[in-house]
Amino acid sequence: MSPEIIIWCGTFLTIFFFIIGLPIMLCIALWVVVITASTGDINALLNIGQTAYYGLASFALLAMPLFILTGDFISASGLARAFTNFGRSVAGGAKGALANSTLVASGLFSAISGSNAATTATIGSMMLPEFKKEKYDVVFAAATCASGGTVGIIIPPSVIFIVYGVLLNVPVGDLFLAGVIPGIMMVVSMMLVATYISTKNKWGIVSTFSFKAMLKAAWGAKHGFIASFITLGGIYTGAFSPTEAAGIAVAYCAFTGFVFTRKIPVRDTFKVIGKSAAINGILAPIIAFSVILQQQFSMLGVGEIIQGFLLGIGSDTQVIALMMIIIFAAGCILESLPNVIIFAPILAPIAMKIGFNPIHFGVIFVMGLAIGFITPPYGLNLFVASGISGISYTKIAKKIIYYIIPLVLVWISVAMFPKLALIFVSDAVMNTL
Repeated sequence: MSPEIIIWCGTFLTIFFFIIGLPIMLCIALWVVVITASTGDINALLNIGQTAYYGLASFALLAMPLFILTGDFISASGLARAFTNFGRSVAGGAKGALANSTLVASGLFSAISGSNAATTATIGSMMLPEFKKEKYDVVFAAATCASGGTVGIIIPPSVIFIVYGVLLNVPVGDLFLAGVIPGIMMVVSMMLVATYISTKNKWGIVSTFSFKAMLKAAWGAKHGFIASFITLGGIYTGAFSPTEAAGIAVAYCAFTGFVFTRKIPVRDTFKVIGKSAAINGILAPIIAFSVILQQQFSMLGVGEIIQGFLLGIGSDTQVIALMMIIIFAAGCILESLPNVIIFAPILAPIAMKIGFNPIHFGVIFVMGLAIGFITPPYGLNLFVASGISGISYTKIAKKIIYYIIPLVLVWISVAMFPKLALIFVSDAVMNTL
């Protein structure tokens, strides 16, 4: 049987298994085995395990489990609740205050956790009961929680920026800094939508803004702000690498839970760590097999074929527009990790050839994936919001369009105006890329 027939049969079989709900890691593993077998190299098949191991053997990737663990310690220590209280104090007095405070809290939580699903699950679990008390439409409330989670991989730290930086040899710390303004813009755009819809439907209780209450809430969230300052400040000043910053963040958030808030009994420590380990046990195999798949694509010349096609379609504007469509479509049907590992090494060189800065394109790439988190047919955040709210995926998906449109507009703006992403990146770094 020819290699082409093997690849096509394997591809259709993989798609079938994906549609019927086989875990994405197993789908990717199947595809890896099929494509490796199509090369006819028995040694490549025998070395899949070794290749997967070396795909994960990166010091920078160590930051991924550490930031996930940080997010779990934040939840367990009560810092997430402090963020939601601060968000409510900031949004108090405005129409749609509860919806806006949910989005603000999502942004603050993202500034430590680095995960979209964790942001949606943690903030949504706390805020959905409040939405019901204030007579919001529960479907819109669930859509708001799902949308707030999109900034989880944009506002630093970001697990996806770590993987992107390691793969393409782009400084992870500078990717973090480049995500700050776009992440804030995403939150603000969603707040404008939430305010308009809440006002139009007369949802929520309009409270009086109090500067004193805001200061009190800020003081209550001080340990969360300190953790964010240590993480981003240390990376920005060069005091530590992203991996070292992640380790310090874990230690500080754990110490906060043990000593300051006393919300984490010592006996529950292994329970928190076990929860993070379970998530990493899902993500790490996906990364490992995706790395092998990307290597096989390189051997088959898939990247060169796609690059030749894209560069031959017309102007630079048309090329970047088509690449953004590909990124968005990929984000709608696949998890972010395999998307980064499979598509970033193919599309990033094209972006460089048409004049895009590597850090700028990294932000564009990850923003497109983030919007995919709330876009059917996959839309991971929609599944998370459905799980914590008990509302069907389909109902939430119908309301999510209110947030997808402004997020896409922000995404296009960041692509058109590089300074929005690169304002905090030093000229010295820019000149070395």
